[in-house]
Amino acid sequence: MATYKEIKGITLQTRDSDPELNVGSWSSGGSLNTGRSEFGGGGSQTSGAAAGGRSSGSEPNLTLDLFEQYNGTSWSESTEINTEKRGAQAGGTANTALLIWGGQVTIPSYMGQTEEWNGSAWTEKNDLNTPKGPIYGGYGTTTAALAAGSYPPADVESWNGTSWTEVNNLNNARTNSGGWGTQTSTLIAAGTQTAHVESWNGSSWTEVTEVSNNREGGIGQGVDNTTGFITGGNYDPVGYFTKTESWNGSAWTEIADMAIAKVNAGGSGSNTAGLVTGGAQPGSPSYGSASEEFSFPPPTAAILTEGQIFLSGGTTLKGFGKAGNEANGTWASGDAINTARDSGGFFGTQTAALLAGGVTPPGANTLVEEYDGSSWTEVNNTPVTGQSSGGFGTQTAGLITGAGNPPAPAQSTLTYDGTNWTAVANLNTARYTGGAFGTQTSGVYAGGYAGNINGTANAEVWNGSTWTEVSDLNDDRWKVSGSGTSSESGLVVGGYSGPVTGSPSTETWNGSSWTEVNNLNSGRSGGKGGGTVTAALLFGGGPFTPGPQQAYTEFWNGTSWTEVADMALRRENQGATTVGTSVGTMAVGGGSNFTSPNPTAITEDWNVDAALSTVTVS
Repeated sequence: MATYKEIKGITLQTRDSDPELNVGSWSSGGSLNTGRSEFGGGGSQTSGAAAGGRSSGSEPNLTLDLFEQYNGTSWSESTEINTEKRGAQAGGTANTALLIWGGQVTIPSYMGQTEEWNGSAWTEKNDLNTPKGPIYGGYGTTTAALAAGSYPPADVESWNGTSWTEVNNLNNARTNSGGWGTQTSTLIAAGTQTAHVESWNGSSWTEVTEVSNNREGGIGQGVDNTTGFITGGNYDPVGYFTKTESWNGSAWTEIADMAIAKVNAGGSGSNTAGLVTGGAQPGSPSYGSASEEFSFPPPTAAILTEGQIFLSGGTTLKGFGKAGNEANGTWASGDAINTARDSGGFFGTQTAALLAGGVTPPGANTLVEEYDGSSWTEVNNTPVTGQSSGGFGTQTAGLITGAGNPPAPAQSTLTYDGTNWTAVANLNTARYTGGAFGTQTSGVYAGGYAGNINGTANAEVWNGSTWTEVSDLNDDRWKVSGSGTSSESGLVVGGYSGPVTGSPSTETWNGSSWTEVNNLNSGRSGGKGGGTVTAALLFGGGPFTPGPQQAYTEFWNGTSWTEVADMALRRENQGATTVGTSVGTMAVGGGSNFTSPNPTAITEDWNVDAALSTVTVS
């Protein structure tokens, strides 16, 4: 009998059990005793270190000689390094054996100094051949390390445990890069004004797939040049990042975001158990002390990647699609909201959502309801009346902005902490019905009605404290939908623009510009959805004039839209979980009844089986 390889021409992996989804998660860790950024971080998730750095302290931008060690739960102060410094690079696998090199005391005074920690004392070692700073990441150990991506921006040196030797330069000069690895297997990613990534094999650098956005001061974690992740950093005018991207040796994949945006933080650990600590945060100079711990499934587990096909148990052909880019899904009835409305501001997840304001005839309201996964509860009202707000974030850290405060568009922005509303910085341009996506500290609001019937192309980025105008949409529009995970990655779709009562237009955002991509199959305005720039939903909507609303649902796979299952109820201007995903979101309330957009209280849940599926072949 012929083998599968003989028939198909390929060899499939055989697994005893199904792989796990490679999504990862962040959780809170112990806080530093002294908040700081630009310090040398080394060790592991349970045995980390923070040496030197920059802190506000008793004077602005104070350079530190402090050294702290992490035991997996808390940080404790230990013997100070010999010379205060910031922007130094560190390497080591535990907090008992570290090497720290380079850095600076003042600009542009760069350092060549190298110090070694043996668990009890710091010893000065031979200097770098060329002083370097600031440099970030951690490549290697006390006996085999690499210094790369600094000032000079392309210079690279190798450490053999005794001395530094100049080796081949980077192909792309950069500073403030994120990276990880060993002396002979290193990945260096992004940096000032670049998204370039390079891989080191011990003798030469090779350019590989870029990260999705320019970023500097990002934090890298990994074992070698085949596996790891980069998170945080910043890039004007986008601001500070929470975005995390995972590297599999050939491509980058967006995974779980950090809770707090930060730049120039310390990092230690691996791609499966990482630690990110401190760093500068929005509202600079704000030097944090908190730690976040990142966890993948255990290293022994097989990690599932999109498009993978394999023989499970050696007999059953399986593939991964539904949890990523397969559109299959169904709508089901959910729990009704207490007050029927349309055009409410909305944020959260499918199991922890919030609906604020909206229209309940004869006008707008201040009513707020929270969802816990099974029922809706009325909570504290918003301080101002509004409708058609854009919302993003989580139930305990959310934001609404750009409201219709009849009869005029509004600039107001409100944040929510799970209990109370707080007025923060206004939009630069008053409007409502724009597309919104992101987190409470990193979001985008684009398009909307600003007094012109064609809508506006204006786009603004939120960094946690202020709004900044960025590149305009290609098309003026309002009554649009937004999907995305942060201020540097998302899409805006549909809307109303002059004679186009239901636009099919889709534009993607990469942190610096908008790109027109493939249109919807059914143009619409007032539709809503959720997801990411590579896997999103849009559902409902209608023309500009009342009725008939639509129940159509379309799925975006990063390239094109596919029509999938319709909602049970035609509606427009409904609430939708912006941090919902292509596999789990909600349609809440909205205007219905065909020819008159009467508000409804009905909720529907969209669900996709996120499991592996058996592949049928002929």
